[in-house]
Amino acid sequence: MPYHYLLFGLFYLISSCSSNDNPFSYGNDTHSRGNMNIYVEGSFKPLFDTSINTFEGQYPKAKISAVFGSEDEIIDAFFKDSTKTICISRDFTKEEKSALKKKKVEVRSDKIAEDAIALILHPSNPDSLMTIQQIKDIILGKTTHWPGLKIKINVVFDKQNSANFNYLKKLCDLNKLPINLFAMNSNEEVINFVKKNKSAIGIIGLNWISDSDDFDTLGFVDGINVVAIAKDDKSDYFKPHAGYIFTREYPFFREIWLINKAKKSGVNTGFVLFMKGEKGQLIVQKSALVPANAPVRLIQLITE
Repeated sequence: MPYHYLLFGLFYLISSCSSNDNPFSYGNDTHSRGNMNIYVEGSFKPLFDTSINTFEGQYPKAKISAVFGSEDEIIDAFFKDSTKTICISRDFTKEEKSALKKKKVEVRSDKIAEDAIALILHPSNPDSLMTIQQIKDIILGKTTHWPGLKIKINVVFDKQNSANFNYLKKLCDLNKLPINLFAMNSNEEVINFVKKNKSAIGIIGLNWISDSDDFDTLGFVDGINVVAIAKDDKSDYFKPHAGYIFTREYPFFREIWLINKAKKSGVNTGFVLFMKGEKGQLIVQKSALVPANAPVRLIQLITE
């Protein structure tokens, strides 16, 4: 066989393999095709379970593997290059960005939503209205018993180094874990513990109880009360609904960020663009969180 015919045959074979989704072909990893992993803070698991299922349903040639963990562990994994895309409750600090820049790593940060810390109680607990200062006093162990129940308070959260715990540390300027503060293993475990214990106050990510159309969420909400919080004893009390998060009337709000260092043409970036785009933002809105790139309708009800 002449040499040029052999070259043509090889070129045809490679082209055929590419058209049949050969995993080694150039261009296999695009915005809508390829494999990726993403590390997600456990507070946002319900949102990302839905988002990933929707993305893979829209793009059947894309496969996303999600690892859910604590915020500090996720950031550590990003710096160790265990993953190229993460979701946490904040953007990187100047120091973190500078460290990555020194390694010549290009990082893109995108805020995709706002959510909140929610405080939950057993239904028998009548103390469901609290000010920020009252909450701080409970967390710091200054208030040790429930006034309405006359029993000792147990404060439970998901795990150390999580986004929820980091929020508490910043709120109360914690240097060490108070003796009345107990770590579980997940937001779900916190919810189940509060359902069984009258003495408990649970600290969870709002996303676990926000979507009233989700069957699993309804199961979590059944058997708990959500605390309404006021900025001080002269202010109104608000529960963590999207409208009150948007207006900052509910004080324990925070953000949801996607941070990505994968190539701009790959599926990692495609998923980030999906979450920033109309469909991703609609999922955020349906989850009863605040979309970053879409307006929130505020409806004022006037009763006579």
